[in-house]
Amino acid sequence: MGKGIEEMEMSLSVMVLNFFEELERGGEKERNNGWETGDEDEGSVGDAMKDKDFWEAQSRLLHEALGKYSATENRIRMKTEEAMRKFKSGNSTCSCSNRMSSIKYCRNCMLSQITEFLRQAGYNSAFCKSKWRQSPEIPSGEHRYIDVMESKNHKKKPIRVVIELNFRAEFEMARASNGYRKLVNTLPELFVGKSEKVRNVIKVMCESAKKCMKENKMYMAPWRKHEYMQSKWMVTAERLVPEISVPEPAMKAVPNPEMRNKLKRESLLTSDLHCMAIEVV
Repeated sequence: MGKGIEEMEMSLSVMVLNFFEELERGGEKERNNGWETGDEDEGSVGDAMKDKDFWEAQSRLLHEALGKYSATENRIRMKTEEAMRKFKSGNSTCSCSNRMSSIKYCRNCMLSQITEFLRQAGYNSAFCKSKWRQSPEIPSGEHRYIDVMESKNHKKKPIRVVIELNFRAEFEMARASNGYRKLVNTLPELFVGKSEKVRNVIKVMCESAKKCMKENKMYMAPWRKHEYMQSKWMVTAERLVPEISVPEPAMKAVPNPEMRNKLKRESLLTSDLHCMAIEVV
């Protein structure tokens, strides 16, 4: 089918971010013009060794951050992959105003339908919308993804599992150094992991992005900073929970036609969403 749906939808935003990074890089070159003499710095060999050690250390930290997946994470990941396969191979379409003419269906509808698929599989999943305000350090923004709240023991706090369909793309950048590019390629495209795992990965990748920017003689873009990246998945999010679809046999079993129509309306994924906010801690 060519590019993945989520990849095509993300391409425009990635292109815009890359454009601004190119402008910043060009500005840095102008400011640094004439500073380099072309003579080899006596400490260049030592600096190269330090850089190598840094990227090797970051690679180890990233592998530790991703770590081994728990049985819960593996089950949810397998169900999510199944939902994505069915969605892409089926006749799913969307009629919302956000749909682009160049794609069959939009990311929002895909997130919604995967959420419903997981709920029908017995998971407490939701379509999450996170928003954050502008601060002196970062601009305002918003992000959409899926999460699952797993609770095996009512006495304990539920386990929150984050599902991001475009995880690798969230960290890609133009003209990345070899060290940073290797880290990005280590990330899974489909991420399914507990909140703590997300935090640890963000910490490693943002520290690495800062080093990459320094190597390229660029300022750290605000949308690359730790606070901004963490806000995408870690701030208080609005959980949109679709109605559970009513099976067709059950619909036929309802004698009253008006009641059947009411149940059909309530089962429509794109029109009936219950909203509630959750606080991520």
